[in-house]
Amino acid sequence: MSRYTGPTARINRKYNQAIFPSSKATERKPYPPGIHGPRLRRKLSEYSIGLNEKQKLRFMYGLTEKQFRLTFKKAKIQPGVTGDNFIKLLESRLDNVVYRLGLSKTRRGSRQFVGHGHILVNKIKVDIPSYVVQPGDIIEIRDRTSSKQLATANLEDTQYRPVMPWLEMNAESMQGSFVRLPEADEVETGVNAQLIVEFYSR
Repeated sequence: MSRYTGPTARINRKYNQAIFPSSKATERKPYPPGIHGPRLRRKLSEYSIGLNEKQKLRFMYGLTEKQFRLTFKKAKIQPGVTGDNFIKLLESRLDNVVYRLGLSKTRRGSRQFVGHGHILVNKIKVDIPSYVVQPGDIIEIRDRTSSKQLATANLEDTQYRPVMPWLEMNAESMQGSFVRLPEADEVETGVNAQLIVEFYSR
């Protein structure tokens, strides 16, 4: 399955959660999409519940099915709790770090921002959204007028969004750092990672 590029409000309504930035459509229609949405009362199986949790997290971080599965496999072979490792790996992706630092309004936008070559990691241009950032890495904007103008506009739009405790950001210099890996209880996804572990363990 490829990366989802369709209507975001439809996904938010389907899972009754703000996976993508919320819109007025969800407020107007607080029920699943489709002709049977208002009357749909379907009992979910354990498999469906696990699948839904997986899909929610996949949509949230903007990964393809293959990327998501490979990331899970990496988390599974690491020492520690698989679900916690999985979230840490997702949070370590460069596109997600750029989003968390406020350099983009959405994860979709941050993926494009990275792909267009606006980002430096430790003074080296990196245009791979899935690049894994390590603790101590410095993320900054390239010294180009177009890059800085775009970053300035994004920082103005996200100035009231708090920077996560495992990151540091200097808006004036447009430079941030990945201080450490996040703890499991610091990342609010609204998704039960343990159900995803159980889903892939079937």
